[in-house]
Amino acid sequence: MTATAAPAVGRPAVPRWVWVLPPVAFILVAVGYPLVGIVSRTFTDKAERPAGLATWESTLTDDAVLSALGTTVQVAALSTAGCLVAGTFLALVLAFVPFPGSGGVVRLIEAVVSFPSFLIPLALGVLLGPVGVANAVLGPLGMSTGSFTSSLWGVVLAEIAFYTPFVVRPVLASLRQFPADQVNVASSLGAGPLRIVGRVILPSALPALAAAGSLTFLLTLNEFGIVLFTGAKDVITLPMLIYTRSIVGQDFASAAVLATVQLVISVGVYVLYRLLVRKGAR
Repeated sequence: MTATAAPAVGRPAVPRWVWVLPPVAFILVAVGYPLVGIVSRTFTDKAERPAGLATWESTLTDDAVLSALGTTVQVAALSTAGCLVAGTFLALVLAFVPFPGSGGVVRLIEAVVSFPSFLIPLALGVLLGPVGVANAVLGPLGMSTGSFTSSLWGVVLAEIAFYTPFVVRPVLASLRQFPADQVNVASSLGAGPLRIVGRVILPSALPALAAAGSLTFLLTLNEFGIVLFTGAKDVITLPMLIYTRSIVGQDFASAAVLATVQLVISVGVYVLYRLLVRKGAR
């Protein structure tokens, strides 16, 4: 005969849904309440009086807002494209061109992610700024970098330098799983390096590239510190405009509208990013 297990004696089991309540309550208080406050502020005017959709209409038809939206998308798209090109090249080199110290290079690239974003424009300013090293060398030759660091392309270069590691890591992980036999077979059939990369290697890394590109676009879309520290007065993005209207102009109603628009765009890009990650994991 087999002994039957005695019924457990003690406190009754706590329902599983009870453990969900604390994190849900925290999210509602820390995230939900501020979001509701921001959205409700969009239906008031600058003096906090009810205004219906008037603030939305005046804000979204403002030429400065439309220009900032276009600049935001332009900077994010250019930065993402640059990160994809630079990150893919670095990942290919690290995965298929072994050299001493490659592991240290990977660690160095990863370390950049831990830096505050404003360090990159400061470093570029020291190197390429009006009183930087490059101007000190090129000045006597009658050449100058001018105000490159405070231009749109200066902002894009700074964002590429900071966000490229977000492309390198997932693409490198994908390439390291690529069968080396396929490269050897393509090479034995007479395919050159560029054809092997374009026809054999990169197609297998497309899900990782798509996910990395979506994440980079999301991050650059919301970047504020790099744009602020470059001092690019002509590069007004949505985060910069939100800061200017809320802190400088004290127009919190208009800033709330812009913040809501930024939030909707960011959530849409994030959903796309998650779909691409899920597709790549299949």
